[in-house]
Amino acid sequence: MCVKFNYLGLFSNFCLTAAYLALISPISSAQAATGLDNTEGTVESLPQELLLADDYDDDDDDKKKLKVKLPETVEASVFKDISERTQVEYSALRLLRAEKTTWVDGCLGLKGNCSKALVPGYIVVVASDSQMWVYRTDKSGKIAKLDEESTQTYSAMMMKRQTVMSRVSRRETVQVRRSQVLSANTSSTQAMTTNIAARSQTAIKSKSGMAIAIYQPAGNLSEVITRVSVKTKGGKKGFYKERFLGDYKYKIKQKQKAKFVKGLKAGDRMVVRLYDTQNRFLGYSEFEYLSANTVVNLILSSNPTQSQIVRTVYGIDSDFDGQIDTSSKTYSYFTQVSNERVSFLKSSNNINVSQFQVQGISTATTLLYPGSFTQGEYAVVSRSMSVFSSDSADALKAAPGSLVGITEVSDNDSMFDVSQQMMAYREVGVSRNIQVKFSDVSTSHWAKDFIAELAALEIIEGFPDGTFRPDEQVNRAQFAAMINQAFEKVKTRKSIKFTDVSNRYWAASAISKAYEMGFLGASGSQFNPTKALSRLEVLLAFARGLNYNVSGSTENILTAYTDATMIRSDVRSAIAALTQKGVVVNYPDVATLNADKVATRAEVSALLYKALVSTGEVADISSDYAVGQSQEATELEQVAEMEENDNVNVSRNKKPKQNCNQGIGNGAEGCDPGNSRPHGGSNDEGGRTPGGK
Repeated sequence: MCVKFNYLGLFSNFCLTAAYLALISPISSAQAATGLDNTEGTVESLPQELLLADDYDDDDDDKKKLKVKLPETVEASVFKDISERTQVEYSALRLLRAEKTTWVDGCLGLKGNCSKALVPGYIVVVASDSQMWVYRTDKSGKIAKLDEESTQTYSAMMMKRQTVMSRVSRRETVQVRRSQVLSANTSSTQAMTTNIAARSQTAIKSKSGMAIAIYQPAGNLSEVITRVSVKTKGGKKGFYKERFLGDYKYKIKQKQKAKFVKGLKAGDRMVVRLYDTQNRFLGYSEFEYLSANTVVNLILSSNPTQSQIVRTVYGIDSDFDGQIDTSSKTYSYFTQVSNERVSFLKSSNNINVSQFQVQGISTATTLLYPGSFTQGEYAVVSRSMSVFSSDSADALKAAPGSLVGITEVSDNDSMFDVSQQMMAYREVGVSRNIQVKFSDVSTSHWAKDFIAELAALEIIEGFPDGTFRPDEQVNRAQFAAMINQAFEKVKTRKSIKFTDVSNRYWAASAISKAYEMGFLGASGSQFNPTKALSRLEVLLAFARGLNYNVSGSTENILTAYTDATMIRSDVRSAIAALTQKGVVVNYPDVATLNADKVATRAEVSALLYKALVSTGEVADISSDYAVGQSQEATELEQVAEMEENDNVNVSRNKKPKQNCNQGIGNGAEGCDPGNSRPHGGSNDEGGRTPGGK
């Protein structure tokens, strides 16, 4: 069976082979073991069709088979279970696949003591923007069980595919920049540059993210400044502190759009504050990043300096045509600012809605908010809140153009990397109560940027005296808290009761979750929370938790290390896999792994950040101590160096400069990962507040 891929137009026909089928063997073997009746649905074909669903040509008949009607009660039951397990909002989930089948017992073919009666039901596959889940249900949805083995298989496929797409996109960027440099010297590169630029533009248009457009159908504003920030979902309090992304100037009549990509996940909230070119405040909006490519339309009134009302209309744009899909929900609501307080209105009864009508955008007057805006602790509807909190970042309070520059949105769609934008404004763009500089981490410290960026992400913290103590050891409890704060993953196993971790222990919850996600193991029923970790133990935790496996020759990869012979035989492939993924950072000698050395806070910060980079959650930070810098990154540095020279030339033999860039990423729920101190300052069993607070 051959399927045509459309990965940015770079790949041609690709045939499924036995090697590929090996990837999906877990679900097939599970089916065989349970003796599923396949008369109503072909379970074995599910992983193949699912993985390739987005890449079928529109005229492919098989694509029609992917659209299966699932009873609403079954879908609701599955979505509810996922939301309760992971705190992912319903709006962030989408149904990918449903197959009818008949289960051999009341446990739906999974382990357990159940009746032997046949149970008609479904296999259901659901996804967010970063995870997949496979469920087994009965026909009504009263029984819905997570198929953990198949879930892991699907998630691994999804990660593998996203990695390929990310590499292709980076390669396109390198090619475009190199071509631009070459064109200054020779006209013979003109055709190549045009071709690559066209492919790059296609890649930009098809990159999932959030596109924001500004309209004023009944007024005479020519330009408007949008101040964009993000509230990342995660942490014990539900959302991390609002973080500044930048100020962007739109020419309203030219119908410009700015697209924000990377560094976002479903459920994150983006905030836009609007100003005119005289820095007068015009309005406020807040909206949720959805599970797929999202388009947002912000519509101003005819006289926004007086009414300060904004209409927000947004939804999913899965086909990247710039319009909200007719098959998806369209969220539509009004916000009104008065005396620096914003209200999310319950109705439009007192608004002249005719001022907010734009051709091609929904004209419905019934307001529709995402569920998280109307229910729960973080609901905003019918509540009035301050436009600026007391601890808002300096960049959020300053007048546009006074503290950071204003970015012009181009006539063509402009694209901005959220991670890079947050990185660029880190010191003025984080909440005032978040410390990103530490007295004992100098500007020349080898891990400075890793530490500062993780602190900005609220993944790690310093100590009350303003220090970070980069050379202190990290114990297993502290590392579990870091893991829990940094990663959101499907649980791969059930928690166990550790005899040496009481319910009152400050890191009890983080330890349980790090174990459930597969990052950390145990010695029987003991966790050993205060035991110091070696560098090898830290690396193996990432290899296990992220399910990384080596491709190619392990021994060839390990030649990067002068002490390769000292690496144990049972962990060599795991270290090779992490090396391939760019996770390994070695200080002070990049060629020496020092596997048995006790890990310091600085080393764990660097390794943790690089692990986040490997998952695509954060932008990379270049370092002289990172092993195996990617070819794409090296080529980008070469192009950057050439651009600085008057005499442009290309030389692959020229050693690139090692510039230290910064990066950013998203955290997840959990306790304080950085200093033995849980958020909120709770005490451990000995009456000591970890971290000194």
